[in-house]
Parts: sequence; structure tokens; C-alpha cells
Amino acid sequence: MAKRILIVDDEKDVRSVLDKGLTEKGYSIISADNGSDAIMLAKSEHPDLIVLDILMPGMDGTEVAAELRENPETEDIPVMFLTCLYPKEKEAERGNMVGAHLMFAKPYDIEEVLTAIETLMREKKRISVE
Repeated sequence: MAKRILIVDDEKDVRSVLDKGLTEKGYSIISADNGSDAIMLAKSEHPDLIVLDILMPGMDGTEVAAELRENPETEDIPVMFLTCLYPKEKEAERGNMVGAHLMFAKPYDIEEVLTAIETLMREKKRISVE
């Protein structure tokens, strides 16, 4: 069975590029364009990974991640943030981490993101908030 990844971003183009790249790598994709739908889908579909934008209208990505961590049904799902909050230079400086979550600055290198996702899926690594 293909690993399932939930892509959450209010920008359709970002979701489309990730969907295409991940589908080509054999992943099953679920997508949402807002935080509320992301939480609902995480609970019902329990994906293997969530790729989450931080800046979204309504509930932002950090609020979504916090709510997922507080729920026993979703607390073990790793989250990877995509954000324009930090420039690429800060990404390297931070070691690609925001809190305990893997992070990539927009615009991101799709191949770097795909490689990080493949590594997470291969290692079945769970990133957790302390």
C-alpha cells in the first residue's frame, strides 16, 4: 500500500507541484487548502506525513500542528512545514527545523523536499514536539 501524504497549502500551484512530484514517486496524495480541513482529514485518513504551509488564512500551520499534537489520534503524524516566513539562508542556519518540525523555505527546491520526504518515509521517522 502506498504511503499517504496530506498536502496543506492555500496556494493551488504549490499543492499541484507537490502532488505531481510525490505521485510520480509512488505516494498517495490527500490535499486541503485550509487548516480546518487539514485537521479533519488527518483524523479521518491518518496520513503517514503532513506537508503544511505556515501562512494560511484562518487557522495557520502552527495552530494546525499544535492541535494535531494535542489529539491522540493524530499526535504521531510527522509534519513538514513549507513557509515563506524565513529566507533560504535562515533555513540552513536553523538546520531545516522549526520547533521540532522539518521546515523548507519558499521558494523551495522540489528535489530537496522530495528527498527529505523519501528519507522520512524510508526511516519511518516520527518528528515530535517536545
